[in-house]
Amino acid sequence: MAEHLLIETRGTWDGPGCERLAGDAVALASAGHGVGVLLLENGVTAALPGAVSALEQLARGGDAVWVDEFSWRQRGMTGAELIAGARFVDTDAVAEKLMDPDVRVLWR
Repeated sequence: MAEHLLIETRGTWDGPGCERLAGDAVALASAGHGVGVLLLENGVTAALPGAVSALEQLARGGDAVWVDEFSWRQRGMTGAELIAGARFVDTDAVAEKLMDPDVRVLWR
């Protein structure tokens, strides 16, 4: 079964898309699919506790919630807390997933 990598770049204030993407990730994980969410650019704000409950649920379930550390620092969020279970990721890990033919990528 293919893995899924859902990439969020816009964040929570740009309409309901971020919540929907997180909900889709939870639905995929609940159906037994491998799933991860990568938060880039303004999407990193969704990694703040209380911002997107579906992401917190996903991270608690052991699925990957990755946060681009460069985007995090660029937005002045260095002292802020990540949701439990989320982790910072570097470009090498992201490139590996993007280049894997068994990973389906959705970029928003």
